[in-house]
Amino acid sequence: MAVDYTVIVVYLLGMLAVGWWGMRRAKSKSEFLVAGRRLGPAMYSGTMAAIVLGGASTIGGVGLGYQYGLSGAWMVFTIGLGLLALSVFFSARIARLKVYTVSEMLDLRYGGRAGVISGLVMWAYTLMLAVTSTIAYATIFDVLFDMNRTVAIVLGGSIVVAYSTLGGMWSITLTDMVQFVVKTIGVLLLLLPIAVVKAGGFGEMKAKLPTSYFDPLGIGGETIFTYVLIYTFGMLIGQDIWQRVFTARSDTTAKWGGTVAGTYCLVYALAGAVIGTAAKVLYPNLANADDAFATIVKDELPVGVRGLVLAAALAAVMSTSSGALIACATVANNDIWSRLRGKATGGERDEVAGNRAFILIMGVGVIGTAIALNNVVEALTVAYNLLVGGLLVPILGGLLWKRGTVYGALASVIVGGLAVIGLMAGYGILANEPVYYGLLSSLAAYVVVSLATPATDEAVLTAWRERLAGRGAPELVSEPVPAPQ
Repeated sequence: MAVDYTVIVVYLLGMLAVGWWGMRRAKSKSEFLVAGRRLGPAMYSGTMAAIVLGGASTIGGVGLGYQYGLSGAWMVFTIGLGLLALSVFFSARIARLKVYTVSEMLDLRYGGRAGVISGLVMWAYTLMLAVTSTIAYATIFDVLFDMNRTVAIVLGGSIVVAYSTLGGMWSITLTDMVQFVVKTIGVLLLLLPIAVVKAGGFGEMKAKLPTSYFDPLGIGGETIFTYVLIYTFGMLIGQDIWQRVFTARSDTTAKWGGTVAGTYCLVYALAGAVIGTAAKVLYPNLANADDAFATIVKDELPVGVRGLVLAAALAAVMSTSSGALIACATVANNDIWSRLRGKATGGERDEVAGNRAFILIMGVGVIGTAIALNNVVEALTVAYNLLVGGLLVPILGGLLWKRGTVYGALASVIVGGLAVIGLMAGYGILANEPVYYGLLSSLAAYVVVSLATPATDEAVLTAWRERLAGRGAPELVSEPVPAPQ
């Protein structure tokens, strides 16, 4: 294992070094939070794929393949579908807005007053996303070093907090590109073919497993529908995803670069399910399906390759964790703290220190919460239910329906959020009903209240249309830096 340990340690040190280098570029608010809106197609595609394909998509995706076969790909597949829908239908308009948060978009569209409430919901979502990603370090470091859970969370979380605090989105973007390459090599080019060969090929896999393992709908129609509601729609509105859209240097980059990333996610989804199916052949009696990834890596891969694949799993977790962390800090500072204290934020350069401090504070909070929290699945379910139930309708309604009003948006957020919380208390956190009925109640509140209140002022709508067209944005641009490709 000495070679494997060396690979992992070099990888982690490399992440810190890249974070330090990124600090030199993050000299303004725009550079720190959205990488100066400079990313070209290649870098944008890689970093977008890295942020959406985290530990749940890698370790969890293989686990679903172990449990259900090829239909276990549906969870990650719906993530890819959501990214494709965002990129094709919405990303160009989102990129042209030149904002930093989803709540800023809502204020622009509805004329203010929706920011704090929507910001609180988005903050809760990004916080839980960062926490659940951080907890995943415990699983990976346990496989690598047989490390105590708390120590593993502190070690992994501290590395992510360090490079995110140093260089903001520049550091995260550069590390995500490294992580994207490591994931592609480790999971798609190494683990996938080795797992299939070790299992005896597809013929042997079909002979040893029930036919349900090769049924594309074997996981169940209701489960697939729930995945679409939570993950496909969640991709359309999450701050962590939108903040990456804001980094694109043009709306064309956002559209086509995101389309490439979404297509990559579909391939990654199928790869994870196939690896999990192969693991079922090799280890039919694992106590926990989520152990399938670590078991097949530990027992079947040669020295060196094993270290690289485990680094790929670590890369998947770190990319999601860092993206969620900067999103959480951005919302906390820009949408909640600055509004509650009633002060306009200062110049772009003055705000770098403030945003850096918020990343550090949120990072410490995330690590502490991750240590205290036990049920990862429930925490993530609560986060996505609140996000989709509370914010999907007012965000998409603002983009698609002219008659939507600020009162309709506020009613939608409050009614949908409270409905989700109440239904989770009644049906259980992991039940499907909370997101179903929460979303319907949010939609009903939005439509009814919007129609019952005066239409949005035409001056607000005119300013909104100007921003959607890429005009009128008060964007402060820092000194020129060559645009990375």
